[in-house]
Amino acid sequence: MPTKRRTKKEVSPASHLNGASDKAMRDKSSQEHMAVSSSLHNIHISPRTPKSSRPYSDEEDGFELSLLGEEERRQAAHGTDDEVHPSGNVGKKSMSTEDKRAMVLLCVLYLIQGAPLGLALGSIPFILKEHLSYSQLATFALSGYPYSLKLLWSPIVDSVFFKSIGRRKSWIIPMQLIVGTLMLYISMNVQRLLDDPANNVTELTIVFTSLVMFSATQDIAVDGWALTLLSQDSLSYASTCQTIGLNTGFFASFTVFLALNSESFVEKWGIPRLTLSTYLKFWTLMCYGVTIWLIFFKKENKESVTDADMSISGVYKTIWSICKLRHIQLLVVMHLFAKVGFAANDAVMSLKMIEKGFKREDLAVAVLIDFPFQIAGGWLTASWSRGSRPLRPWVHAFWPRLGLCLVGTLIIYWFPALPYSSSFFVFIIVHTVTSSFASTVQFVGISAFHTRISDPLIGGTYMTLLNTFSNMGGTWPKWFILKGVDFFSVATCHFTGGGQELAVEAAECVSDRGKALCQDISGNCITEVDGYYVVSAICLLFGLVFLVVYIIPIARKLQGLPTSAWRVKID
Repeated sequence: MPTKRRTKKEVSPASHLNGASDKAMRDKSSQEHMAVSSSLHNIHISPRTPKSSRPYSDEEDGFELSLLGEEERRQAAHGTDDEVHPSGNVGKKSMSTEDKRAMVLLCVLYLIQGAPLGLALGSIPFILKEHLSYSQLATFALSGYPYSLKLLWSPIVDSVFFKSIGRRKSWIIPMQLIVGTLMLYISMNVQRLLDDPANNVTELTIVFTSLVMFSATQDIAVDGWALTLLSQDSLSYASTCQTIGLNTGFFASFTVFLALNSESFVEKWGIPRLTLSTYLKFWTLMCYGVTIWLIFFKKENKESVTDADMSISGVYKTIWSICKLRHIQLLVVMHLFAKVGFAANDAVMSLKMIEKGFKREDLAVAVLIDFPFQIAGGWLTASWSRGSRPLRPWVHAFWPRLGLCLVGTLIIYWFPALPYSSSFFVFIIVHTVTSSFASTVQFVGISAFHTRISDPLIGGTYMTLLNTFSNMGGTWPKWFILKGVDFFSVATCHFTGGGQELAVEAAECVSDRGKALCQDISGNCITEVDGYYVVSAICLLFGLVFLVVYIIPIARKLQGLPTSAWRVKID
């Protein structure tokens, strides 16, 4: 087991009891107990190594809080080390120049992650939809899984590094070089792969899986670096940087690219068409350029770590110790099923709109209009999440998200005949903006909560542990959703043969490729049951029940725990 890490000062709970009658002494004792200076760039953190080797229990947490006065309990639940003035108000400091520079760097690093993710999870499925069935798209959807499984190798990223380069740069630099090189490879082979995607699904999946895997590895290092780049007072803005960076890269690769790649869009505006090959080469240069800047112009401050901290086996044991905490298990269950209610809407709605005749460039415009609202939502939610109830915005946003998912299903069901009107397009924009804003509120809210409870000494691993289960909750249902659409769909190819009309049930009739094959024999595909509505109804019903029965009561319990309860007791 890793050796026990010592804090600089320990205060006996009895000191709080002895000072209960004296407010000044109680304030002083509270500050000594809660604000213990660590060696990580003067970050003030609460004690992370209590005296006992037994896991925390709810009873122990309650007993610990019962020994504190009202102000101390509020500070413990708040999980921050803000200065407490005699008046009882929490002093807020303006953001330093160093923090602002750190935020810009984090936004750029997250931006480089967002670009390949936007391709793998956004634009490429839209391009492939014209040629593949939903079941084949489910195979390609496996390329997004490494981003949700990065916990498996995060201890290696957190523990193995070159001191001369830096704990985080040792991984960020090579990963960005590999990502850039992979995008260069794809740019040189993209025409061959997309000319016959039905026969190249396996290669496409392998290539983009590798791209996402290396981006996920870079994300582990960036998450850990965020905990030491930013001061303790600005840690809640790490999730804002992630929102801005990831969304900018994702939308650039998804909406902006789809618009500039559309022939009708570029003809309408008189601009050159952006090919996928050219776009990939641009991001190759971006990856190389940022990496060169990191090598020569950005010095990483050294982190004070012990041999136990750097041990791979020690980090895996720490992960296991974290997973054995009762409240971590409750959080994991919540994460794994929290997004099921939105799964059908997120995975299929946009594809169904394109299938119904909605133009890809119009969809891109709708999401581009939504982009500034996402940035504003990320910033506002970061401030909202700094209070004593950090999970409040995450929980509250469930209701509008579920409602908007229902509206999205009805949009597909009552999709107007082509050409659709301008008022319908405006309605789609409003729906996109409100849905995306609610999603951003949830993303930033839960990320801010993860940042608050993570132990900086194993920051990359701890953050990755929490984010892994959160991401997995949105990833694992996708394969089942896409498969389910085809499974529950009933479609027949009607054609005339021998002077009489025949109807043949054909699963491929639910894909554009299958419809084309049916037309080749002078037939017409008729969908009698669209599996999307069945899958959407199942997801919405589950999401509503799970929210009321599990998420709301568990979230209230978890956000009431002190920061120290999320630290692992190690012998």
